[in-house]
Amino acid sequence: MCHRVPDVELHLDRRQPQPGRFASNPAWHPGRMDADVLTPVHLDKVMDGLAMNSALPAPMVRRLFAWRRGGGKAAGRPDLTEDMVAEIIAIDDHWLLHSLALNDRLPDRFRIRLAVHHDKAVRSALVVRAATAPRQMLEQLIDDPDAQVREYLARGQHTPPDLRARLAADSDPMIRAALARHWTQAPEAIRRILLTDPETKVRAAACSTYFAHRPHPIPPSDLLPALLADPVTRAGAVIHAVLDADTLQRLAGDPDSEVRAELARHPDLPPSLREVLAVDPALSVRVKVFARPDTPEDVRAQIHTSVHELSRSMADPSPDVDDDTVLQWYQDIAAPTELRILRLQWVTADPLPHIDSPYVSFRASAAASRNLPVNAVARLLDDEEEIVRLTMAHTAPHLVDPATAENIERRYRRRDKFTFWWDKQEVLTFSSQALRRFATDPEPRLRSFAPRDPNLPSELAARLASDPEVRVRCAVAPHRNLPLPSLYRLLADSSERVAEAAGASPFLPVERMEWLMTRAGL
Repeated sequence: MCHRVPDVELHLDRRQPQPGRFASNPAWHPGRMDADVLTPVHLDKVMDGLAMNSALPAPMVRRLFAWRRGGGKAAGRPDLTEDMVAEIIAIDDHWLLHSLALNDRLPDRFRIRLAVHHDKAVRSALVVRAATAPRQMLEQLIDDPDAQVREYLARGQHTPPDLRARLAADSDPMIRAALARHWTQAPEAIRRILLTDPETKVRAAACSTYFAHRPHPIPPSDLLPALLADPVTRAGAVIHAVLDADTLQRLAGDPDSEVRAELARHPDLPPSLREVLAVDPALSVRVKVFARPDTPEDVRAQIHTSVHELSRSMADPSPDVDDDTVLQWYQDIAAPTELRILRLQWVTADPLPHIDSPYVSFRASAAASRNLPVNAVARLLDDEEEIVRLTMAHTAPHLVDPATAENIERRYRRRDKFTFWWDKQEVLTFSSQALRRFATDPEPRLRSFAPRDPNLPSELAARLASDPEVRVRCAVAPHRNLPLPSLYRLLADSSERVAEAAGASPFLPVERMEWLMTRAGL
């Protein structure tokens, strides 16, 4: 959400440019006068952009240490000298230090120094960027008095195994649970400790149907009987157990739908129980039967129809029902979406029979295969469902011809959250000729691609800088061929995102950087 930032008080001194002086100042081009009188609406965002501007001179970087708006982004710059780092630490501002602790280029001696800082958020930030951290820093933090710091260490894949193992005996069960959920490949001795922890939340995290990382751990076989007997670990243990007939029947009638859903995934599930679970009251259980490779096609079709029909007819739960009932209601209404987003490895392994499947998830799973013939790829690239087209394009971008690439991007609408990832990647590439054509395209998404051409003509860049769409103005703000008057206008843009992108442009003249800093009172 965007918030309007209050006007910043102006500090006028002898460096402050005065209205009317730009034309007589040789540092300012006459053509810039109209743009120069525009004061940034979001000065704090412009300064955030300036803080990360790769062309910002070192003396100006130092001046930004006095900026008390925003998140102290200047401390995150990769080009800080050791003198600058020492200066930031001496200032002892929370946001500057937090940003500094997140800086991957921070020298080891400063990380070790910050590991005993009084601000727990600073210490936690050090752990978040522990990939390049010295062991001494982590040794100082492993017994940190703050639980958040230790939890980050428990989650962190870069925490040395011997130090991480110590957290299995942490006094806080939340830390032990975080360790169980995130350290999926912990040594067996550690996993045994967590699987037999006296706290239910720890055991549940250690034997779960959900883990933060793959591959998921497999419980030791000798512990499986106890894990199946324990209600909090039963669901996580089902898929790993060898089940006799009596146990199968008992689990099929378990009151916990998650247990029944895991049973529906079991490779040794007999057909008779598969038919029972195909009509289970919990739609989440039916979804698991739908996804099985051995489910007959008529049963699969019945499940697909029933899930959609029943989820639409479900009434909202009454206010006085228990939490488990509410949770089941949420799972049931989400079941149609789950059917749609399933990714089935057995389909990906043998994709050809499924490229014309009536089920979106089957076609998307087929599109994840790298062994499809060209004609099958073409069909999936033109699928009616966006998630299928994008999956196929991501799997085989080298097989996407220019016309198809343009068609895919032109049709992209982010119809659900499961295709948002496409916006974060440049999977498909376009020629300079196509990108310049996009600059005047009616579709805003395509116009925002035009600045990917490093040699985009300045007149097109200027046109894009006046585009009504924020995403387009944001994309062109850092372009090297953007005329300075257009860049200056973007500094005063009504959008915070655009203003920040303009401030970060490495083609912003030093004189204009100076003007901005003066406006900010620096």
